[in-house]
Amino acid sequence: MRPCHRHADALIALLDTVVLDNRERVVTLAAANKLSAIYEAREFVQSGGLMSYGTNFADHFASAAGYVGKILRGTEPGALPVQQPTKFELVINLKTANALGLDVPPTLLAIADEVIE
Repeated sequence: MRPCHRHADALIALLDTVVLDNRERVVTLAAANKLSAIYEAREFVQSGGLMSYGTNFADHFASAAGYVGKILRGTEPGALPVQQPTKFELVINLKTANALGLDVPPTLLAIADEVIE
């Protein structure tokens, strides 16, 4: 079998505890390899990643706290409805985009929930 000498141009980092716990390393490796990367959590962009699109963990924790309160006051857990995220946020790091030589379209910047400069 011949070795493959292809190089990735981009990265989609799916979120799990291993990736989240190693976010600094993931972001550093993506930058070192000049990979445009999108993540599921804003924490990656705050650590220097290019962009993220996903739900906000703080919103999840606030919602979970409400559920815990209801359960502690006697509501049966099975009686509580399953909740799905209703808000997704787009966060873009322009400093990283510039370092990768990428021009982020103004239309994308206009719809971003947060732009890190």
